[in-house]
Amino acid sequence: MGTAAATFDSADVWRPAVNPWIIALAVTLATFMEVLDTSIANVALPHIAGSLSAGQDESTWVLTSYLVSNAIVLPLSGWLSSIMGRKNFYMTCVALFTVSSFLCGLAPNLATLIICRVLQGAGGGGLQPSEQAILADTFPPAKRGMAFAVYGIAVVTAPAIGPTLGGWITDNFTWRWIFFINIPVGILSILLTSRLIQDPPYLKRRKLSETTIDYVGLGFVALGLGTLQVVLDKGQREDWFESDFIVTLSLICAASLLFVIFWEWRHKDPIIDLHLFRNRTFGISNLLMFMLGFALLGSTLLLPLFMQTLLGYTAEQSGLALMPGGFCIMLLLPLVGFLLSRYSPRWLLVFGLTVLSASLFHMTNFSLDIDFRTAAMARVFQAVGMAFLFVPINTAAYAFLPRDKNNAASGLMNLARNIGGSVGISFVTTMLDRRTQVHLTNLMSNISGANPALQSKLHGLTAFLLGKGGDPPTAMRQAYAMIQGTVFRQATMLAYIDCFWLLGVAIMAMIPMVFLMKKSRPGGGLAVH
Repeated sequence: MGTAAATFDSADVWRPAVNPWIIALAVTLATFMEVLDTSIANVALPHIAGSLSAGQDESTWVLTSYLVSNAIVLPLSGWLSSIMGRKNFYMTCVALFTVSSFLCGLAPNLATLIICRVLQGAGGGGLQPSEQAILADTFPPAKRGMAFAVYGIAVVTAPAIGPTLGGWITDNFTWRWIFFINIPVGILSILLTSRLIQDPPYLKRRKLSETTIDYVGLGFVALGLGTLQVVLDKGQREDWFESDFIVTLSLICAASLLFVIFWEWRHKDPIIDLHLFRNRTFGISNLLMFMLGFALLGSTLLLPLFMQTLLGYTAEQSGLALMPGGFCIMLLLPLVGFLLSRYSPRWLLVFGLTVLSASLFHMTNFSLDIDFRTAAMARVFQAVGMAFLFVPINTAAYAFLPRDKNNAASGLMNLARNIGGSVGISFVTTMLDRRTQVHLTNLMSNISGANPALQSKLHGLTAFLLGKGGDPPTAMRQAYAMIQGTVFRQATMLAYIDCFWLLGVAIMAMIPMVFLMKKSRPGGGLAVH
């Protein structure tokens, strides 16, 4: 413990040449656009498919290709930064992301667009870990909470506004502008980064000629994470393990990732530093970040879908219902950063997990009759919990690591959140479909010709439809169809409730994990004994 404390003290001597808050705002620009791109293209898929003469299933590779390349680069960012230098690596990622965004907007066909999205995902994959490591090095431990709050505003709010912004751009301009809007932000980010950011002296850049590149580890990391992302993205559409395609990819993924763990743990110069997980606080922080991504993206998918399919909201209205939650997070994150300078991250994490879990259980009270205000306030309730999680998790993760490990640590933390989000989306879409079928079967078993309530409802509907000028056979068929539609809506509503309940249980189960973390003093530094 004394050695670790000495490491922090010596590291804290270095300070950047410019105001740290200017650096924080500069690096947040490109990261916000990158996170936005993970969700902004979702609503534009039908327009992209129609414009490029592609089928709906083919067009989903626009999303999958981005996620796959993004997931592969995330854990490699620390290793690449050590070779290129972190500033050079960050600027290269911004440049690649910007140029590929421009090429995406110009793509004449689907194949070209998918290739450009792969390049865009590769550039974007290095932005979040690099920014996090830059912030961790730029700010002393006592002020990291506020720095991560700025970063958190970008990462947590971007997925929420992405679909709404993407829909507005697609409706009012063309889908190509969802890529073109990245260009001015990327250019500005490169200019600011080149002028403001510098690598700290303790980050020793390794010469490529003196570095033994772990080609085996690199290949299996790419294969394992790539196949995992495809399985998570395509699993529900392919009916999971009923598909030979999904079974084959799952086996390749499992074998590759198990080999990566064995190989990287023993390698003297690994691509991914798995030894960081010896630090239990860092390991638990990764688990909590995984669950935060799981709950954030899982619920961000469920709520708009619920409002549009069952409540009849437009995409714009459902986006507006989520907006107060986004503003709530933006207002609370600076407060959380301030509280971290007064209280240990563990207590803020317990509060955040409790509130997030309670908000998800609160959503199990939803019905088909809720109004706009109820839906919006439920999201605000959930946003309070999320705001008290993102910053403390990041602060705790770096608290017991030497600064020269910040690059490797940030790559693994961001990978945990991204994979957690992919698992959350796959989980809720699968659960929603399966539980709807279960509830539909249960409800339909109560519908029989001998049921007096059913007969009364049929007669009432038939009489109503006859009064509208219909003939008796048509009116009877329409009455049955209306009852069937009502039953399906009720079954779907019950499935949404099941999903909210399971998400709430999953988050609540994380509360005991917080107490396995090492104690740290306010600000995220080492505990004083």
